[in-house]
Amino acid sequence: MSFLKYSLLLVSASKSWNEWFLSLSAAGRDSTEAFPVTAASSINAARRALAERRYDLIVINAPLPDGFGARLAVDACLHSESGVMLLVSCEFYEEICAKTLTFGVIVTEKSADARTLEQSLRALCAMRERLRMSEKKRASVEEKIEEIRLVNRAKWRLIERLGMKEADAHRYIEKQAMNQRVSRRKVAESILLTYK
Repeated sequence: MSFLKYSLLLVSASKSWNEWFLSLSAAGRDSTEAFPVTAASSINAARRALAERRYDLIVINAPLPDGFGARLAVDACLHSESGVMLLVSCEFYEEICAKTLTFGVIVTEKSADARTLEQSLRALCAMRERLRMSEKKRASVEEKIEEIRLVNRAKWRLIERLGMKEADAHRYIEKQAMNQRVSRRKVAESILLTYK
């Protein structure tokens, strides 16, 4: 199963279930491909693990000794870029789905057979990849916004210190970037250092 290339936080109080889940997910795979799995046996332990590092996937086997786990699943979706799956008993499935679906939690019945669980894990991996693409796009947009801010600050520094007009300052930065074969950001940083 392709999910072994993801870091995983497995939240479950049942060691036997953990072993079954890990053996299912590792079937037919070279274990050297797998990222380490962190196991947490309670909500509090899971929250500590989440405070220490980021995980690609979070699988929660509910209930846990210190709570059901639905709130943990929702919080993980709200405060991280992790794909989150919550496994629940059949009797709670509809109720938990209704409460968590809008937050992006994948809910699966514990009684699901290995094939259904594998399909849910594949959906979880697909969700994680979409989140990863969104992260990259957001980072790119943030970089562009930061470059625009730096260029604007540099333009105003040229206007204040050299008495240029805004259009002239803008053209100056563009021309320097072309002539030096560097980004406008580099030129702006250089101007800001020169004219402190």
